[in-house]
Amino acid sequence: MLDLSRVLAGPVCSMMLGDMGADVIKVERPGEGDETRGWGPPFDPDGQSAYFLAINRNKKSIAADLSQAHDRAVVLDLISGADVVLDNFLSGSLGRLGLDPAELLDRHPDLIWCTISGFGPDSARPGYDFVVQAECGWMSITGEPDGAPTKVGVALADVIAGKDAAIAILGVVAERAGGRLPSERRRINISLADSARAALVNVAQNVLVSGSDAERWGNAHPNLVPYQLFEAADRSFVIAVGSDGQWRACANALGLHDLAEDDVLRTNAGRVKERDRLVSDVSRRVKEMGAQNWIDRLQAAGVPCGLVRTVAEVLRDVDADARTGVPPSVPGSVRLPPPKLDEHGQSIRTLGWRTFR
Repeated sequence: MLDLSRVLAGPVCSMMLGDMGADVIKVERPGEGDETRGWGPPFDPDGQSAYFLAINRNKKSIAADLSQAHDRAVVLDLISGADVVLDNFLSGSLGRLGLDPAELLDRHPDLIWCTISGFGPDSARPGYDFVVQAECGWMSITGEPDGAPTKVGVALADVIAGKDAAIAILGVVAERAGGRLPSERRRINISLADSARAALVNVAQNVLVSGSDAERWGNAHPNLVPYQLFEAADRSFVIAVGSDGQWRACANALGLHDLAEDDVLRTNAGRVKERDRLVSDVSRRVKEMGAQNWIDRLQAAGVPCGLVRTVAEVLRDVDADARTGVPPSVPGSVRLPPPKLDEHGQSIRTLGWRTFR
Protein backbone atom coordinates (compact mmCIF):
# COMPACT_ATOMS: atom_id res chain seq x y z
CA MET A 1 0.00 0.00 0.00
CA LEU A 2 1.17 3.50 -0.85
CA ASP A 3 -0.11 5.85 1.85
CA LEU A 4 -0.43 9.48 0.78
CA SER A 5 -2.64 10.30 3.76
CA ARG A 6 -1.87 12.18 6.93
CA VAL A 7 -3.28 13.11 10.36
CA LEU A 8 -5.61 10.35 11.69
CA ALA A 9 -8.25 8.53 9.58
CA GLY A 10 -5.90 7.54 6.75
CA PRO A 11 -3.01 6.55 9.01
CA VAL A 12 -5.39 4.42 11.13
CA CYS A 13 -6.44 2.59 7.94
CA SER A 14 -2.90 1.98 6.71
CA MET A 15 -1.68 0.95 10.17
CA MET A 16 -4.46 -1.63 10.46
CA LEU A 17 -3.56 -3.08 7.09
CA GLY A 18 0.12 -2.96 8.04
CA ASP A 19 -0.68 -4.82 11.27
CA MET A 20 -2.26 -7.54 9.15
CA GLY A 21 0.83 -7.86 6.99
CA ALA A 22 0.57 -5.23 4.25
CA ASP A 23 3.76 -3.50 3.12
CA VAL A 24 3.09 0.21 3.63
CA ILE A 25 5.11 3.13 2.32
CA LYS A 26 4.12 6.45 3.86
CA VAL A 27 4.78 9.48 1.64
CA GLU A 28 5.32 12.69 3.60
CA ARG A 29 6.10 16.30 2.85
CA PRO A 30 9.80 17.18 3.17
CA GLY A 31 10.73 19.17 6.23
CA GLU A 32 7.67 18.77 8.46
CA GLY A 33 6.12 15.49 7.32
CA ASP A 34 2.74 14.43 8.62
CA GLU A 35 1.22 17.27 10.67
CA THR A 36 0.84 14.99 13.67
CA ARG A 37 4.62 14.79 14.03
CA GLY A 38 4.31 18.21 15.65
CA TRP A 39 1.14 17.53 17.68
CA GLY A 40 2.60 17.52 21.16
CA PRO A 41 3.77 17.41 23.84
CA PRO A 42 4.21 14.71 24.84
CA PHE A 43 7.20 13.71 22.72
CA ASP A 44 9.36 10.62 23.20
CA PRO A 45 13.14 10.87 23.80
CA ASP A 46 13.71 10.88 20.01
CA GLY A 47 11.37 13.82 19.54
CA GLN A 48 8.50 11.76 18.09
CA SER A 49 5.04 12.95 19.13
CA ALA A 50 2.82 10.49 20.96
CA TYR A 51 0.03 11.31 18.49
CA PHE A 52 2.14 10.27 15.49
CA LEU A 53 3.46 7.17 17.24
CA ALA A 54 -0.09 5.99 18.00
CA ILE A 55 -1.06 5.43 14.36
CA ASN A 56 2.05 4.93 12.22
CA ARG A 57 3.73 1.64 13.11
CA ASN A 58 4.40 -1.00 10.43
CA LYS A 59 5.22 1.63 7.79
CA LYS A 60 8.29 2.95 6.03
CA SER A 61 8.65 6.68 5.34
CA ILE A 62 9.82 8.62 2.32
CA ALA A 63 9.74 12.40 2.03
CA ALA A 64 8.63 13.59 -1.40
CA ASP A 65 7.50 16.96 -2.75
CA LEU A 66 4.71 16.14 -5.19
CA SER A 67 5.10 19.53 -6.88
CA GLN A 68 8.63 18.60 -7.98
CA ALA A 69 8.98 16.51 -11.14
CA HIS A 70 11.70 14.22 -9.77
CA ASP A 71 9.83 13.38 -6.58
CA ARG A 72 6.56 13.01 -8.47
CA ALA A 73 8.25 10.49 -10.78
CA VAL A 74 9.35 8.48 -7.73
CA VAL A 75 5.79 8.43 -6.42
CA LEU A 76 4.36 7.49 -9.82
CA ASP A 77 6.80 4.60 -9.98
CA LEU A 78 5.68 3.46 -6.52
CA ILE A 79 2.05 3.69 -7.64
CA SER A 80 2.82 1.45 -10.62
CA GLY A 81 3.94 -1.30 -8.24
CA ALA A 82 1.28 -0.79 -5.56
CA ASP A 83 -1.84 -2.84 -4.92
CA VAL A 84 -3.56 0.03 -3.11
CA VAL A 85 -3.15 3.80 -2.89
CA LEU A 86 -4.67 5.70 0.03
CA ASP A 87 -5.04 9.48 0.21
CA ASN A 88 -6.96 12.20 2.01
CA PHE A 89 -6.24 15.16 -0.27
CA LEU A 90 -8.99 17.65 -0.96
CA SER A 91 -10.94 16.96 -4.14
CA GLY A 92 -8.95 17.87 -7.25
CA SER A 93 -5.66 18.50 -5.44
CA LEU A 94 -3.89 15.37 -6.66
CA GLY A 95 -5.06 15.94 -10.22
CA ARG A 96 -3.46 19.39 -10.21
CA LEU A 97 -0.22 17.74 -9.08
CA GLY A 98 -0.27 15.26 -11.97
CA LEU A 99 -1.56 12.35 -9.91
CA ASP A 100 -5.16 12.09 -11.04
CA PRO A 101 -6.67 8.93 -9.48
CA ALA A 102 -9.01 8.26 -12.43
CA GLU A 103 -6.18 8.40 -14.95
CA LEU A 104 -3.93 6.21 -12.81
CA LEU A 105 -6.67 3.63 -12.30
CA ASP A 106 -7.08 3.42 -16.09
CA ARG A 107 -3.32 3.13 -16.51
CA HIS A 108 -2.96 0.39 -13.87
CA PRO A 109 -5.84 -2.10 -14.25
CA ASP A 110 -5.22 -3.88 -10.94
CA LEU A 111 -4.78 -0.78 -8.79
CA ILE A 112 -7.23 0.06 -5.99
CA TRP A 113 -7.50 3.69 -4.89
CA CYS A 114 -9.17 4.84 -1.67
CA THR A 115 -9.75 8.48 -0.76
CA ILE A 116 -10.87 9.54 2.71
CA SER A 117 -12.53 12.94 2.85
CA GLY A 118 -14.42 14.96 5.39
CA PHE A 119 -17.72 15.39 3.58
CA GLY A 120 -17.51 13.36 0.37
CA PRO A 121 -15.73 13.58 -2.98
CA ASP A 122 -17.71 16.61 -4.16
CA SER A 123 -16.96 18.74 -1.12
CA ALA A 124 -14.00 21.09 -0.76
CA ARG A 125 -14.42 21.27 3.02
CA PRO A 126 -11.51 19.92 5.07
CA GLY A 127 -12.49 17.07 7.35
CA TYR A 128 -11.86 17.57 11.05
CA ASP A 129 -13.27 15.13 13.57
CA PHE A 130 -14.60 17.84 15.90
CA VAL A 131 -16.58 19.48 13.11
CA VAL A 132 -17.95 16.14 11.95
CA GLN A 133 -19.01 15.20 15.48
CA ALA A 134 -20.88 18.51 15.67
CA GLU A 135 -22.56 18.31 12.28
CA CYS A 136 -23.45 14.60 12.33
CA GLY A 137 -25.44 14.55 15.55
CA TRP A 138 -22.90 13.07 17.93
CA MET A 139 -22.47 16.13 20.15
CA SER A 140 -26.22 16.66 20.46
CA ILE A 141 -26.57 13.26 22.17
CA THR A 142 -23.33 13.33 24.22
CA GLY A 143 -23.13 14.96 27.65
CA GLU A 144 -25.45 15.46 30.58
CA PRO A 145 -29.09 16.30 29.77
CA ASP A 146 -28.82 19.75 31.34
CA GLY A 147 -25.28 20.41 30.11
CA ALA A 148 -23.68 21.55 26.90
CA PRO A 149 -23.28 19.31 23.85
CA THR A 150 -20.02 17.39 24.23
CA LYS A 151 -17.62 15.68 21.87
CA VAL A 152 -16.44 12.12 22.40
CA GLY A 153 -13.08 12.01 24.18
CA VAL A 154 -11.38 10.15 21.31
CA ALA A 155 -11.45 11.45 17.72
CA LEU A 156 -13.79 8.57 17.01
CA ALA A 157 -15.22 9.82 13.71
CA ASP A 158 -11.70 9.67 12.29
CA VAL A 159 -11.06 6.25 13.79
CA ILE A 160 -14.32 4.79 12.47
CA ALA A 161 -13.71 6.25 9.00
CA GLY A 162 -10.23 4.71 9.00
CA LYS A 163 -11.65 1.33 9.92
CA ASP A 164 -14.39 1.71 7.28
CA ALA A 165 -11.70 2.43 4.72
CA ALA A 166 -9.73 -0.67 5.71
CA ILE A 167 -12.86 -2.82 5.43
CA ALA A 168 -13.76 -1.35 2.04
CA ILE A 169 -10.23 -1.88 0.71
CA LEU A 170 -10.16 -5.50 1.85
CA GLY A 171 -13.58 -6.04 0.25
CA VAL A 172 -12.33 -4.84 -3.13
CA VAL A 173 -9.09 -6.83 -2.76
CA ALA A 174 -11.19 -9.96 -2.21
CA GLU A 175 -13.44 -9.13 -5.16
CA ARG A 176 -10.44 -8.45 -7.39
CA ALA A 177 -9.14 -11.94 -6.65
CA GLY A 178 -12.05 -13.25 -8.71
CA GLY A 179 -11.04 -11.33 -11.82
CA ARG A 180 -10.16 -7.91 -13.15
CA LEU A 181 -12.51 -5.12 -12.07
CA PRO A 182 -13.58 -1.94 -13.89
CA SER A 183 -11.93 1.25 -12.67
CA GLU A 184 -15.08 2.56 -11.00
CA ARG A 185 -15.24 -0.56 -8.83
CA ARG A 186 -11.64 -0.06 -7.78
CA ARG A 187 -12.29 3.56 -6.77
CA ILE A 188 -13.29 3.87 -3.10
CA ASN A 189 -14.54 7.02 -1.40
CA ILE A 190 -14.98 7.10 2.36
CA SER A 191 -16.04 10.22 4.25
CA LEU A 192 -15.90 11.01 7.93
CA ALA A 193 -19.46 12.35 7.67
CA ASP A 194 -20.85 9.15 6.14
CA SER A 195 -19.04 7.03 8.72
CA ALA A 196 -20.26 9.23 11.59
CA ARG A 197 -23.88 9.17 10.39
CA ALA A 198 -23.84 5.40 9.96
CA ALA A 199 -22.37 5.04 13.46
CA LEU A 200 -25.52 6.61 14.94
CA VAL A 201 -27.09 3.13 14.48
CA ASN A 202 -29.90 2.62 17.04
CA VAL A 203 -30.02 6.31 17.97
CA ALA A 204 -30.84 7.22 14.38
CA GLN A 205 -33.35 4.39 14.16
CA ASN A 206 -35.07 5.60 17.33
CA VAL A 207 -35.62 8.97 15.64
CA LEU A 208 -36.83 7.36 12.41
CA VAL A 209 -39.29 5.10 14.21
CA SER A 210 -40.56 7.53 16.83
CA GLY A 211 -40.49 10.76 14.84
CA SER A 212 -38.99 12.47 17.91
CA ASP A 213 -35.47 13.87 18.00
CA ALA A 214 -32.79 12.21 20.11
CA GLU A 215 -31.82 13.66 23.46
CA ARG A 216 -28.77 13.67 25.67
CA TRP A 217 -28.89 10.96 28.32
CA GLY A 218 -25.50 11.43 29.92
CA ASN A 219 -24.40 8.06 31.25
CA ALA A 220 -27.88 6.54 30.95
CA HIS A 221 -29.48 4.71 28.01
CA PRO A 222 -32.67 5.84 26.26
CA ASN A 223 -33.97 2.29 25.76
CA LEU A 224 -32.63 0.25 28.69
CA VAL A 225 -32.87 0.59 32.49
CA PRO A 226 -30.71 0.20 34.53
CA TYR A 227 -27.94 0.82 32.02
CA GLN A 228 -25.82 3.64 33.40
CA LEU A 229 -23.21 4.97 35.80
CA PHE A 230 -23.60 4.55 39.55
CA GLU A 231 -21.55 5.86 42.47
CA ALA A 232 -20.44 3.30 45.02
CA ALA A 233 -18.94 4.24 48.38
CA ASP A 234 -15.47 4.65 46.87
CA ARG A 235 -15.64 5.03 43.08
CA SER A 236 -17.81 4.97 39.98
CA PHE A 237 -18.98 1.81 38.24
CA VAL A 238 -21.52 0.88 35.59
CA ILE A 239 -24.37 -1.60 35.40
CA ALA A 240 -25.61 -2.63 31.95
CA VAL A 241 -28.78 -4.70 32.21
CA GLY A 242 -29.81 -5.93 28.77
CA SER A 243 -32.58 -8.43 29.52
CA ASP A 244 -35.39 -9.09 31.97
CA GLY A 245 -33.50 -12.06 33.40
CA GLN A 246 -30.45 -9.93 33.98
CA TRP A 247 -32.61 -7.39 35.79
CA ARG A 248 -33.93 -9.95 38.27
CA ALA A 249 -30.40 -11.22 38.85
CA CYS A 250 -29.18 -7.64 39.29
CA ALA A 251 -31.85 -6.68 41.83
CA ASN A 252 -31.27 -9.82 43.86
CA ALA A 253 -27.47 -9.42 43.76
CA LEU A 254 -27.90 -5.89 45.10
CA GLY A 255 -30.19 -7.16 47.84
CA LEU A 256 -33.17 -5.29 46.37
CA HIS A 257 -35.47 -8.31 46.46
CA ASP A 258 -38.64 -6.21 46.50
CA LEU A 259 -37.65 -4.68 43.16
CA ALA A 260 -36.89 -8.12 41.75
CA GLU A 261 -40.47 -9.17 42.55
CA ASP A 262 -42.10 -5.91 41.42
CA ASP A 263 -44.47 -6.80 38.54
CA VAL A 264 -44.15 -3.32 37.02
CA LEU A 265 -40.38 -3.75 36.72
CA ARG A 266 -40.42 -7.29 35.26
CA THR A 267 -40.16 -5.99 31.68
CA ASN A 268 -37.75 -3.47 30.25
CA ALA A 269 -40.64 -1.31 29.04
CA GLY A 270 -41.88 -1.10 32.62
CA ARG A 271 -38.43 -0.27 33.92
CA VAL A 272 -38.08 2.53 31.36
CA LYS A 273 -41.38 4.02 32.54
CA GLU A 274 -40.26 3.71 36.17
CA ARG A 275 -36.71 4.88 35.46
CA ASP A 276 -36.56 7.54 38.20
CA ARG A 277 -37.83 5.27 40.98
CA LEU A 278 -35.66 2.33 40.02
CA VAL A 279 -32.47 4.35 39.54
CA SER A 280 -33.05 6.17 42.83
CA ASP A 281 -33.39 2.89 44.73
CA VAL A 282 -30.32 1.34 43.11
CA SER A 283 -28.28 4.51 43.67
CA ARG A 284 -29.05 4.59 47.39
CA ARG A 285 -28.18 0.92 47.77
CA VAL A 286 -24.82 0.92 45.98
CA LYS A 287 -23.52 3.87 48.04
CA GLU A 288 -23.45 1.56 51.05
CA MET A 289 -20.33 -0.38 49.95
CA GLY A 290 -17.32 -0.16 47.65
CA ALA A 291 -17.56 -0.69 43.91
CA GLN A 292 -15.53 -3.91 43.82
CA ASN A 293 -17.95 -5.49 46.27
CA TRP A 294 -20.84 -4.82 43.91
CA ILE A 295 -18.81 -5.88 40.87
CA ASP A 296 -18.07 -9.24 42.51
CA ARG A 297 -21.71 -9.81 43.40
CA LEU A 298 -23.06 -8.75 40.02
CA GLN A 299 -20.52 -10.74 38.02
CA ALA A 300 -21.27 -13.84 40.08
CA ALA A 301 -24.92 -13.38 39.09
CA GLY A 302 -24.07 -12.92 35.39
CA VAL A 303 -24.93 -9.22 35.27
CA PRO A 304 -22.83 -7.04 32.91
CA CYS A 305 -20.96 -4.42 34.94
CA GLY A 306 -17.58 -2.77 35.24
CA LEU A 307 -15.43 -0.25 37.07
CA VAL A 308 -14.83 3.15 35.52
CA ARG A 309 -11.10 2.85 35.00
CA THR A 310 -8.53 5.46 34.04
CA VAL A 311 -6.48 5.11 30.87
CA ALA A 312 -3.40 4.35 32.96
CA GLU A 313 -5.29 1.53 34.71
CA VAL A 314 -6.38 0.10 31.36
CA LEU A 315 -2.85 0.15 29.94
CA ARG A 316 -1.51 -1.84 32.89
CA ASP A 317 -3.49 -4.84 31.65
CA VAL A 318 -2.17 -4.90 28.07
CA ASP A 319 1.22 -5.30 26.43
CA ALA A 320 1.36 -1.67 25.30
CA ASP A 321 4.58 0.09 24.36
CA ALA A 322 5.53 3.77 24.41
CA ARG A 323 7.00 3.45 20.91
CA THR A 324 4.59 1.14 19.10
CA GLY A 325 1.39 1.82 21.04
CA VAL A 326 -1.52 -0.41 22.00
CA PRO A 327 -1.47 -3.93 20.45
CA PRO A 328 -3.41 -4.44 17.19
CA SER A 329 -7.16 -4.83 17.54
CA VAL A 330 -7.18 -7.18 14.53
CA PRO A 331 -5.17 -10.39 14.02
CA GLY A 332 -1.70 -9.08 13.26
CA SER A 333 1.65 -8.09 14.69
CA VAL A 334 3.98 -5.18 15.22
CA ARG A 335 6.83 -5.60 12.74
CA LEU A 336 8.16 -2.05 12.41
CA PRO A 337 8.19 0.89 14.83
CA PRO A 338 6.76 4.19 13.56
CA PRO A 339 9.30 5.68 11.15
CA LYS A 340 11.18 8.91 11.47
CA LEU A 341 10.62 11.33 8.61
CA ASP A 342 12.27 10.02 5.42
CA GLU A 343 13.93 7.25 7.44
CA HIS A 344 13.67 4.87 4.48
CA GLY A 345 13.80 7.46 1.70
CA GLN A 346 17.12 6.39 0.23
CA SER A 347 16.31 2.68 0.16
CA ILE A 348 12.84 3.31 -1.28
CA ARG A 349 14.24 5.54 -4.03
CA THR A 350 16.81 2.87 -4.85
CA LEU A 351 14.81 -0.32 -4.40
CA GLY A 352 11.16 0.73 -4.58
CA TRP A 353 8.90 -1.97 -3.13
CA ARG A 354 11.89 -4.32 -2.92
CA THR A 355 12.88 -2.40 0.22
CA PHE A 356 10.57 -4.77 2.12
CA ARG A 357 12.42 -7.90 0.99
